[in-house]
Amino acid sequence: MQFAELFIFIPGPPILSIFVWVGLIVGLLYFAREPAHRALHSFGWTIYNAFRMSARSVLLAEKRLAARNKEVLLEASRDSLERIIDREFHRVDAVVKRDLSGYPTLQRSLTDQIAQIDEDYRQSSEPSPPPPTWVNAVEAVAKIPANGDPTVVQVLDKIKVIINDQYKNTMADYRKSVSDRHAYLKRMIQYWRKMTDTLEEVGKTITGLHERSTIIDRHMAEYEEIRAGSDKSERMYRSSAMTQFVIAGFVLLIAVGGAIINFNLIALPMSEMVGGGSYIGSFKTANVAALVIILVEVAMGLYLMESLRITRLFPVIGSMDDRMRIKMVWITFTILLILASVESALAFMRDAIAADLHALRQSLVDGQGPEAVNSWIPTVGQMALGFILPFALTFVAIPLESFIQSSRTVLGTVVCACLRALAFFLHLLANLGRNFGNLMVHLYDLMIVPPLWIEKLFSARGETPEIEMEPQEDTT
Repeated sequence: MQFAELFIFIPGPPILSIFVWVGLIVGLLYFAREPAHRALHSFGWTIYNAFRMSARSVLLAEKRLAARNKEVLLEASRDSLERIIDREFHRVDAVVKRDLSGYPTLQRSLTDQIAQIDEDYRQSSEPSPPPPTWVNAVEAVAKIPANGDPTVVQVLDKIKVIINDQYKNTMADYRKSVSDRHAYLKRMIQYWRKMTDTLEEVGKTITGLHERSTIIDRHMAEYEEIRAGSDKSERMYRSSAMTQFVIAGFVLLIAVGGAIINFNLIALPMSEMVGGGSYIGSFKTANVAALVIILVEVAMGLYLMESLRITRLFPVIGSMDDRMRIKMVWITFTILLILASVESALAFMRDAIAADLHALRQSLVDGQGPEAVNSWIPTVGQMALGFILPFALTFVAIPLESFIQSSRTVLGTVVCACLRALAFFLHLLANLGRNFGNLMVHLYDLMIVPPLWIEKLFSARGETPEIEMEPQEDTT
């Protein structure tokens, strides 16, 4: 007996048995409708609550991460502003020590110049000497009438001569006095110019201090906003961090290009030093040695920048005393100079090795060597590149520090955005799960439509319509 024949229990066509089984199944589903509905609703709400709780957990994690990102961003911004404010105060201190430390001497010089100008002014303003007292007596004698008396005429002539001589002497003395006063006034111009120059220098110094104080005030206002944790400062510094991330990344790409050129410049001649046939794993020893030299140059550049306190990637180096730090500056610079010289020599060897290889290929092809071409320009260019590139790679430390500091903020922002997207997706799945339960309920009812239709029909017949009683009018 086949398995299908077990379900055919009515003789005749199998369709009758199928109808009977369908009726039984529909009946069973009808009688199990309420438990099935509760089970399907519970399943939908279980999915909904599970995804809802997951979305809520993700949102809480996103909020904690956003708060942590804000804290880190404001802390980094505060540290950067503290460095800027400290540098501005050092500049103000340097200006005060350089220009205003000699203010007592400057004040004494100004006082002496003002006293000298005052003295010259008083000397230049002295009045002319008064006329002699005998002028009145001569005037009285001159009023005596001559009346043709030769003695009186002779006396008057002599008086006239004397008065003319006295007039000439007096005018000469007056002219000399005026000339001396003009000399004093002319000498005052020199003191006025000195005092004007001195005051202009003081004015420039005070103006520079005023500009510095304005910059410090602006930075202090930003610092107060950072300490208050305002949203404005957070948005501003987050935008600045993203800008620094992009710029620093672009500069690092340029530095990587320079490192690749440097690698290709010294990889070939390194094979003559460490052997061209030796390998470290699957890499040539010459290539590994060239890469190590470039990395050592970058490391020395980092140490040099840290010793100069331009970057702060290694706090241990920045916290050294000045004496040890200066020694480290000279040591790292000496190592860089030696490595740059070695690269320059390797670049010279590269040109010679390349020429020998070219000559060997030509001799193998033609049977005779090519004519030697003496061109010193490529050799000098390669040697210059080999000497300059190590020092150029030294400055990688500056964009590297900016990239590392800004990458924390950028990565935190990206992770927060991903968590928000994940929470949205979980919310969407939760709603889909709840609606899926409702959909399954409707599909369940769809499978038992005949019993539901019969139930609805009987329930409609069993309802008795209510007869509305119209209110009777009161005729009394």
